[in-house]
Amino acid sequence: MTYDIASLRSQFPALAAGTVHFDGPGGTQTPQPVIDAIADALARPLSNRGQYSLGERNAEAIVVGARQAMADLLGADPAGIVFGRSATQLSYDVARTLAASWAPGDEVVVTRLDHDANIRPWVQAAERVGATVRWAGFNPDTGELTADDVRAVLSDRTRLVAVTAASNLIGTRPPVAEICRLAHEAGALAYVDGVHYTAHTLVDLSALGADFFVCSPYKFLGPHHGVLAARPALLETLRPDKLLPSSDAVPERFELGTLPYELLAGTGAAVEFLAGLDTGAAGTRRERLATSFAALAAHEDTLRSRLEQGLAALPDLSLLSRAADRTPTLLLTFEHHDTTDAYRFLAAHDIHAPSSHFYALEASRHLGLGDTGGLRIGLAPYNDFEDVDRLLAALAQFLER
Repeated sequence: MTYDIASLRSQFPALAAGTVHFDGPGGTQTPQPVIDAIADALARPLSNRGQYSLGERNAEAIVVGARQAMADLLGADPAGIVFGRSATQLSYDVARTLAASWAPGDEVVVTRLDHDANIRPWVQAAERVGATVRWAGFNPDTGELTADDVRAVLSDRTRLVAVTAASNLIGTRPPVAEICRLAHEAGALAYVDGVHYTAHTLVDLSALGADFFVCSPYKFLGPHHGVLAARPALLETLRPDKLLPSSDAVPERFELGTLPYELLAGTGAAVEFLAGLDTGAAGTRRERLATSFAALAAHEDTLRSRLEQGLAALPDLSLLSRAADRTPTLLLTFEHHDTTDAYRFLAAHDIHAPSSHFYALEASRHLGLGDTGGLRIGLAPYNDFEDVDRLLAALAQFLER
């Protein structure tokens, strides 16, 4: 494997400002090829999609290319790739559409581990039709959400199971494939939030067994919008609200209004950039992505090990990211210091590691952190050993105060 971190970092203009970024779970910095793709899309003739004028053809090529790029990244069918303003918006859209077939007595399963974007849309949709919400907890001591936790709240009335593929708060990667299998055995659909997961693990939609999988390109070096992946045949069975003149074809029937072509161009470039993280990778884009994600995992595991060893040497610090299988995302609290004060101290030293519940409100409460949360350190592809050492030194200085 060839992971050239110096060369990689040189392609991120934002890093020249000198700030160390540990806010990857909230959104990554943007590499120059993605910036160039967005600018190029806006600089060339561009209009509504079509086949006659150059602007129409450019728009069509961007959309087709972005669908294929996301299909390669997610192991999905490009005909099942839906673009939206955000993952939250897409989840609300699907929730409203699915809930139209629910009735009083039907049940929906959500988990305490999830970001609120994979909880509240389902809770609110269920409330509107009189369906029952069943909650799956997780072990706050280990951070583990098990298949048994979900099995305990399934029944023959379950219509949908919503579960995260990776916690954006503490990094836990639950056994999603097994949970999806249990959902299907109960006759339910499985909706998987992959927003945090996709930044660290190569997705295989069929292997996960997800009926719906949602993610956000800005978490993996792309621009700000959302992506939903599903089987085209499943999307054909759904009738979302839409404008009468707009296309009823799948996946277009789920895309409300004109797509942000420049952002889709950036997303295609981000996927291509990810495919080149391992500079020695060869083969199809999907094969290069597999090699690159293996190299990325090795790089992030090495950094996480150094980070965790350094944190273990600091006094009065608790690490709440403890699951056996997790992303390189660490949530910290301090016995005698406020994590918001740490956030501000680090920011003053040009280190961005924010403190919050990060919209994983139920998880924060379940961990005993209330609505405060903790200090989150999230690694991204461009982090290096110097970043980690700067953070550890600054935290040690903060704790000495």
